[in-house]
Amino acid sequence: MIREQRNSRGPNRDQRTNRRIRAREVRVVGSDGSQLGVMTIEAALERSRTEGLDLVEVSPMAKPPVCKIMDYGKFKYEEKKKASDAKRTQVVIQLKEVKLRPKTEEHDYEFKVRNTRRFIEEGNKAKVVIQFRGREITHKELGSAILDDVVKDLKDVAVAEQMPRMEGRQMFMILAPTPKVAQKARELARQAAAAARKASPPSQKKPHPEGGHHPAAEGAASTAPVDADDADTGDDDDTDDAPDTATAPPTTTT
Repeated sequence: MIREQRNSRGPNRDQRTNRRIRAREVRVVGSDGSQLGVMTIEAALERSRTEGLDLVEVSPMAKPPVCKIMDYGKFKYEEKKKASDAKRTQVVIQLKEVKLRPKTEEHDYEFKVRNTRRFIEEGNKAKVVIQFRGREITHKELGSAILDDVVKDLKDVAVAEQMPRMEGRQMFMILAPTPKVAQKARELARQAAAAARKASPPSQKKPHPEGGHHPAAEGAASTAPVDADDADTGDDDDTDDAPDTATAPPTTTT
């Protein structure tokens, strides 16, 4: 008996059902949403048993606790399905690091800006880094000029979420998609989720009740950051760079 009480207080956060409900009296809501009033727990269990459904404690802190008569297995199945659908429509925002040098060649600059544009249009953010080597650190204005060019070239899809700043021998800024671009990315994610739902065949598996005995049985006896460069463009400046890693973890939006 003591072991059963300990288990009920453990990490299982499912609602109490049927014989797991400990209150002597409960306020009962019918399966159709009607108010059935305050009953003893035995009368409430008998009422749910006659309907072939479960008695589920939906508001344990109320006095008396509120219980509802429902098909608990079907309820949990629908909750899980809703959570899965919500997860599909989420836009996972990644932070991509793009490395440039004060002496980056024009074609390499254009290649990286083009990839950054595509990445931001997908609803992600970009950390644009200017890497200084040796005495290049004495010419920070060159790095500022390159970052200004990046902002100008991407002004139709991105805004500077964090202005340029120095960190060791690096100057960086963070670009985020404009509200219009971010909204478009969310819409595309929702459309992709809807298409995936239509393409997947309906499940024939019957929902299995969770969290307690069925009344009929009782009657009988829960970012990695993305690499900066999508391809090697042959820029000699970046050959001995360390692997790109994002300093800020990826964040999620709905």
